[in-house]
Amino acid sequence: MNSRIEYLRQTIIRFGLDGVVINPGASLRWLTGLSFHLMERPVVLHLGTEGKPRIILPALELAKLEKLQNELEVFAFGDDPSTWQSVFEEAMGFAKGQRLRIGVEPTSLRFLELNLLQKALPDTDFADGSAIFADLRMVKDEQELKKMQNAAQIAEAALLETLRTIRVGQTEKEIAAQLLVQLYKHGSDQELPFAPIVSSGPNTANPHASPSERKLETGDVLLFDWGAGFEGYYSDITRCFFIDSVDERMLKIAETVQHANHYAVSGGRPGMQAGEIDGIARQEIEESGFGEYFTHRTGHGLGMEAHEAPYIFSGNPLRLQKGMVFTIEPGIYVPGLGGVRIEDDVVVDEDGFTCLTSLPREVMTIERYLRLMRIFENK
Repeated sequence: MNSRIEYLRQTIIRFGLDGVVINPGASLRWLTGLSFHLMERPVVLHLGTEGKPRIILPALELAKLEKLQNELEVFAFGDDPSTWQSVFEEAMGFAKGQRLRIGVEPTSLRFLELNLLQKALPDTDFADGSAIFADLRMVKDEQELKKMQNAAQIAEAALLETLRTIRVGQTEKEIAAQLLVQLYKHGSDQELPFAPIVSSGPNTANPHASPSERKLETGDVLLFDWGAGFEGYYSDITRCFFIDSVDERMLKIAETVQHANHYAVSGGRPGMQAGEIDGIARQEIEESGFGEYFTHRTGHGLGMEAHEAPYIFSGNPLRLQKGMVFTIEPGIYVPGLGGVRIEDDVVVDEDGFTCLTSLPREVMTIERYLRLMRIFENK
């Protein structure tokens, strides 16, 4: 943890800032190992270019610091909100009268914390620190990759067990409930990357559909978008299936998406721009006549958050580096008919991309899929 703090300190200097403030979330966990839920009581960590990090937190959370490996200056407050401002002013008193630039995570820091900080440091400019925080966690080390591999294996095992229970007439909600049970049975962290998406038939045309009371019918496409957590790291996978029979229109869509996924995964190399990967997947879909139905980016970074840098979208000039992890998830969504998405988690290695996910990508009936998996297992 101390090496991570020093790395962040050097990054702050490189970006020309005087410090950063972090509230509960992935960056705080990555930096210190501390995990807090966002709640009505503020929690803020400040790290400057020198000196110990300072943490402001409720007194009831002090026990979390007992086994902390890092040395922190601790400023605790009680339950009376009228006293919180004075604690913030005490904690940030070192900077009184100075004109500083402090970076924040704009998608994480709330008005609650920002308001307290601005009143404590009226001469300070709070700036967008997105680039700093993206730089911190974008490249994973071997320990992080092992945790993500475990998260993928848990998710895949949970899906296979769920598939064995699926019957025509079940609702999407019932199937999603079974998947949740299996995720926890197979060892997922309590905190999942997101609530699993289970959609069927025409509902699959909505990329982010919520499980509904719709009942599964023969001839449907059934889509699962789900993931597991393992020691704070996530997986994110999408697979699709035909229910009992194959719709030829959806089969063409499925084959196109499978090809796009394959070309993007097999064509990736370190040093390529992120936007080039999007272009590989998008070209296959456009040349097949479905370009207007591919309505989102090809992928997003993955790690301690379900969505983090790098983002795989058209025109992104970011150069891919060894150790980056992201999804490859092309999709085609035809309103009124249905959709298919095939999503894998990949890590950039020395020569190309390696998949952390391993389940077959071909869209087929569940019966055939399970039969295929039994053959693999017997080998």
